[in-house]
Amino acid sequence: MDKSQNGLPFSDNASLEDKEGNDNSVTVAVRVRPFGQRELADKAVRRVVSMCGNETTVTSDNGTIHRFAYDFSFWSFDSENGDFAGQELVYNRLAQPLLSRAFEGYNTCLFAYGQTGSGKSYSIMGQGNEKVGIIPRFCKDLFFSAQQARDIKQVKISVEISFVEIYNEKIHDLLGSSKEKSGKKPTLKVREHPELGPYVEGLTTFVVNSFEDVEGWITLGNKSRATAATGMNDKSSRSHSVFTIVLAQTKTEMWEGHDHSITSKINLVDLAGSERQSQAMTISGERLREGANINKSLLTLGIVISLLSEQSAQNGRKKITCIPYRDSNLTWLLKESLGGNSKTTMIATISPANSHIEETLSTLRYPFCVNCIDKL
Repeated sequence: MDKSQNGLPFSDNASLEDKEGNDNSVTVAVRVRPFGQRELADKAVRRVVSMCGNETTVTSDNGTIHRFAYDFSFWSFDSENGDFAGQELVYNRLAQPLLSRAFEGYNTCLFAYGQTGSGKSYSIMGQGNEKVGIIPRFCKDLFFSAQQARDIKQVKISVEISFVEIYNEKIHDLLGSSKEKSGKKPTLKVREHPELGPYVEGLTTFVVNSFEDVEGWITLGNKSRATAATGMNDKSSRSHSVFTIVLAQTKTEMWEGHDHSITSKINLVDLAGSERQSQAMTISGERLREGANINKSLLTLGIVISLLSEQSAQNGRKKITCIPYRDSNLTWLLKESLGGNSKTTMIATISPANSHIEETLSTLRYPFCVNCIDKL
């Protein structure tokens, strides 16, 4: 069998360089949420964020105006506004193109980044049947597209999933049933395969045949994530979650007499809250350790993405030899979906409130936001 880990689509003989939009391997978006119940009850809270087109503006108390330009700016503050961006619109603009790229043979990755309570998990997972997020919509569309490929192109398709959390730089299997004597999930390690790249040793994977199969595993995994009350949220996720889909496509070319196979890896990531420890911490040393490890992995992710984007902007003229993937388990695990033949999308979620303005500006200035322009 002729296998190509990152091959071209079966129906397209163009080179990767000829693909529309191939020159932009990183897409960046920002989404502002509505006021929460606490903010609505506080008369001192006011809105400091506005959007126009792809530009996001933040106005400080002293009148300083900060403007940032992104690929997309999603106004989810007021549903009565004509420019309101609901869950379906965000998915269609950001995630659906990644699904198309995955079927073409690209590795793809989508991150949600921002402070606790800014709408990361809501954007990624959603809330209830009416407001489902990116992952459920992505999986539903994946199986629809897979069935079309089977019916029209006679392609054999296999879908495999896994779900991990990275908590305090330790990797836990959210779908595995094994536990240590203490009752806790065992810690897994990232290893490097000489040909296939990084993988998690001992990770449970499942072949799924329908959206209903995936839905059950997602529900199980979300219940297992590490959460704790913080000064920012009653139930804040203190871990990064990485939901991985491996899409394998095989087609037999009768005139050649053998199979062609392409495999794509899709990582959908809900990052832990990015807030400063002084705002997020409760009186607990464990919360401080969590914060330090969260900040370490987010910093490393920002550095890696910035270096890759700098290298991409040079059109290969500048080769950065040392990308620090291994400085964090998060970036090491996602190495194949960040560099090389990959498409990456990041959605930065922010609060509209003046009480969170420093965290909002920090999110918008994050090194991962490689397309942003801050005009002070």
